[in-house]
Amino acid sequence: MQIRAATTTDIEAISALITQLTRVYIAPTCTDVGAETLVNAMSVESVAHYFASGYQYHVAVNGAGELVGVVGMKDNSHLYHLFVADVAKGRGLSRQLWELAKAECLAKGNPGTFTVNSAVNALPVYQHFGFVAQSDIRERGGILDIPMQLVL
Repeated sequence: MQIRAATTTDIEAISALITQLTRVYIAPTCTDVGAETLVNAMSVESVAHYFASGYQYHVAVNGAGELVGVVGMKDNSHLYHLFVADVAKGRGLSRQLWELAKAECLAKGNPGTFTVNSAVNALPVYQHFGFVAQSDIRERGGILDIPMQLVL
């Protein structure tokens, strides 16, 4: 498994991975409108916009060259995307991706505060990383999430 900084050549593969996982794991917790909004936010065009807006991405690629994990950070402090393909789950890859992204943010001047808007079913993962829920489940535009914060 290789973890490396993502480049614009990864945009299509990132979009494909996060779209597929969003449809399976997150969209079922949303209204139809919310699910559509969320899936649209994972499109190739949206991911390209995130790159152009300065979001920092890292990807995990398996021995066959397939993208099996991605982490994306916004504004050097907000964990925007963290997805691991089903075939790569259970090996600590989400932790590796998060630790790399966190270390890079700290090296770039983050004072030690991070946020994430957790999908309902991802709450235990983020709690395991040390994030603390800042409120109960909220609904915005048909999308359910839980705002969380980590202070080192």
